[in-house]
This record gives sequence, structure tokens and C-alpha cells, in this order.
Amino acid sequence: MFVGIATRKKHRLRWANPLLFATLWLAYLWGATRAPDLRHGAELDWGVLSGGLDSIAAWRAALVDGSVLRLFSGLFLHADWIHLTGNLVFLLIFGPPAERIMGGIRFLMLFLLGGAVANLAAVLAISTPDNIIIGASGAVSAVIGAYLALFPGARLGVVLPLGLFLQFVRVPASLLIGLWALLQVVFAYSGPSFGAVAWAAHLGGFCFGIVFALVTRAAIARRLRRNRGY
Repeated sequence: MFVGIATRKKHRLRWANPLLFATLWLAYLWGATRAPDLRHGAELDWGVLSGGLDSIAAWRAALVDGSVLRLFSGLFLHADWIHLTGNLVFLLIFGPPAERIMGGIRFLMLFLLGGAVANLAAVLAISTPDNIIIGASGAVSAVIGAYLALFPGARLGVVLPLGLFLQFVRVPASLLIGLWALLQVVFAYSGPSFGAVAWAAHLGGFCFGIVFALVTRAAIARRLRRNRGY
């Protein structure tokens, strides 16, 4: 007679990536269905504006009037569907495995804080005032940086159109990161929104992700041991 013994491994719901994916799409659809002047007004109200936060007085004023929250709200605005799709593709590639290791709350913190730091880096890097900085590129950069720090030699499964069929293949994560960097070059010089702005935001987010992963690595290891019943 065989008796089934329940495993001690806990299967947890992955909620952070679906939540971010849905929120980013809904925010884009909300903006895309508005008149151009209203959409531009929303970007001015919720996007990050360059030329500020470069002094203690500016930080104090931003904290008092709440405009510091633009560092977060700007993450959910995108210039067009290409801008959004480019971010979502790499969020879907690197986000789920990162969340599986980190947990939903820690992953959400990585995305939001990394995106805010990336936007701040762009604000400080731009000398001309009142340029609008929008998009989740900096936050996705933080996710990619954290993944690279945690799994430097990892291979990720992706579905590619090879011939007449879709094929599931495993490719080095470093190759996908290189593709991501190449796409940033294309978008930086072909899109209307970023240009040189993107590099400061992406580099700031990427570096934050690496530091975040290294600082929280011990806590992540404890979480994994706890989930596996050790």
C-alpha cells in the first residue's frame, strides 16, 4: 500500500508581474483613448519633469507638494505602443523568474524603487528644464540588472519563429540583455521621447538592480530555504 506524503515545498501565487502588466496596459489604453491635448496634459501632470530635484530646497518643495511621486507615476505612462511593447516584452522575459526567486513584494519594490531611481538619474542628467520623462524602461532595466546579478550564467527559455513553426529554445540571458541594449539604441535615436535621456535612466535603473540584488541576496536565500521547508 502506497501513501501519498505532501511535499513541504510551498507553491505561491505569482501576482506582481500580472499586476504590473495589467496596470501598464490599462494606463496606456487610458491615455491612448484621450484627445491629444488631454494626453499631453496628463503627461505634464504625471510624468517626471527634468530640471528639478537638484537641491535640498527643490527636494523639500517636492515632498511638500507631492510632486516627488512623479518619479513613480511616470513609470506607467508611455509615448506610444512600440515604447510600451518593448518594455513589456523584456518584463515578461526577466520578470517571472526574478519574482519566483525574490517573491512578489520584493520584486514589486525592485520595480518601483528601481524605476524611481532611474527617473531621478534622468532628471539630474538633463540640463534643460521641463523635458517630460515617461516610461517603465528604467524599472525594467532594474529588473534586468537584478537578474544578471543573481543568475550571471543563466539560460532563459523563449519562443522564436524558426521556419514555419514556433520553437521553444534556451538562450543565454546575457544574449537577451545584449538584444535589449541594442533595442534601446534603436528606440533612443528613432523615437520622439527619449534620445539621450534614456541612457541615464537605463544605466541608473540597471545599476540599482544589481545593488538591490546583492544587498537582498541573503534574504532571498532565506526565503528559498523557508519555502522548501529547510
